[in-house]
Amino acid sequence: MPIIGVEPAVKPAAKQSISKKVAILATQATSENRRFKDLIDLHHNGAQVLIQPCPGLVEFIEQGKQHSPACHELLREYIRPLIKQGIDTLVLGCTHYPFVQHQISAIAGSQVNIIETAAPVTQQLTKILAEKSLNSFSKRQGKHQFFSSLMTSEQEDVFNILWQKPLTLKQL
Repeated sequence: MPIIGVEPAVKPAAKQSISKKVAILATQATSENRRFKDLIDLHHNGAQVLIQPCPGLVEFIEQGKQHSPACHELLREYIRPLIKQGIDTLVLGCTHYPFVQHQISAIAGSQVNIIETAAPVTQQLTKILAEKSLNSFSKRQGKHQFFSSLMTSEQEDVFNILWQKPLTLKQL
């Protein structure tokens, strides 16, 4: 079974940046990861790449508090210094961050292009499935199962909000 890695979109960000100043919002763990740093070194294309760890942001999203004033303030603390440094491209380096993309766009302003990884990962998945003849042409709907190590009604409520449909959470 092919595995598609979810990696921040460094290459397209560096390629399209006019100012050659790109920032990546990432989790603390990702920002310290050697493979992540090697990816930047390999694909920076002459751009200065600023890594902004975002401790606490995933927790706000997972708790369903992504629209809270506290979350908005945290985002401002992370993004404003990057804007002052002249970035014109901002990469959402975590699968949770598209849930706050609207707030990020509002803070960053229209002069900053925001890149998230869902579309490129989906394109890569489609390509690999076709190459390996793993496409399904069935008209049937697939089944979804949701698992979490945190089994609370609050956690299930958050999943319902993020999925935008009712679901049942199962213990991981």
